[in-house]
Amino acid sequence: MNDLSGLDREAWRRALMRIGDEQGFYKELGPQHTALHSRGGDTLVVTFENLDHVYDFAGDRLPWGFGFVKARGWSILGLMAHDWTWYRDPAVWDFFDELRDSGFFDDFRRVVFYGASMGGYAAAAFSAAHPGATVVTISPQATLDRAVVPWETRYRKAWDRDFQSRYGYAPDMIASAGRVYLFHDPMAPLDAGHARLFQGDNILRLDCRHMGHRIASAMQGMGILKPVVEGAIEGTLTRADFYRLLRARRDFPRYWREMLDKLSPQARPRLTAMLCRAYLARWRGPKFRAALRAAEAELERRRAK
Repeated sequence: MNDLSGLDREAWRRALMRIGDEQGFYKELGPQHTALHSRGGDTLVVTFENLDHVYDFAGDRLPWGFGFVKARGWSILGLMAHDWTWYRDPAVWDFFDELRDSGFFDDFRRVVFYGASMGGYAAAAFSAAHPGATVVTISPQATLDRAVVPWETRYRKAWDRDFQSRYGYAPDMIASAGRVYLFHDPMAPLDAGHARLFQGDNILRLDCRHMGHRIASAMQGMGILKPVVEGAIEGTLTRADFYRLLRARRDFPRYWREMLDKLSPQARPRLTAMLCRAYLARWRGPKFRAALRAAEAELERRRAK
């Protein structure tokens, strides 16, 4: 198994080139994007993420899921970005046009586009390069075009990028996709706003309430990310399967913290107190203890009226 940990950036780049030469290809798409392809079986998983995140945080410094995908005998095409670009670069658009026109995708029985957040946007947008592909998109943005989403207050760094040219508006791009698995938190207003812009009978919406924007990391923390993604890639994941796996959130403290953040001891004291007592029966938590005291004080105040 490849492991590029411990390498400086230039040695890391050369190692990626070596993997590409030996297993598929490695391409630098202008100064801001990189593509690494490793050939395996007849399922191709196309992933999108942030290059600096790969270098700084991925244990093996390989594209997301490289080991996961290769261990299952699948092929991978990992797209990486040097900055928060949303892959809005003509070099990337040309690359996917070339893959489409050369018949690259046609060599695979199944093609899946995967990504989260910025990568989720890209997975949906570039799936148009291969009609019929499966799309797995987590907390995606539909676009950052200010004329379309003036309410989007995040990602200012990418606001001036071109979201109107090729592969620009992600909801339009998934029209030709096969199954689209869209994971989002309907309680997160901005993410819910983007999710509503994705419409179509090919979309399976999977609500991840009280999981916030970082749904992929939450599922990873619960130990369910791999079975969820594997099921989506293989096309076997059902709504019932997902919600059965999601029961693991009951044992995930971050999920409880997200719920507490939605409550107010003053507005919902009884529910807040119930939540805090249940949490404190299992874990320590100064935040929950303080919220419990505030909720109990509010209940006492109401009884005294």
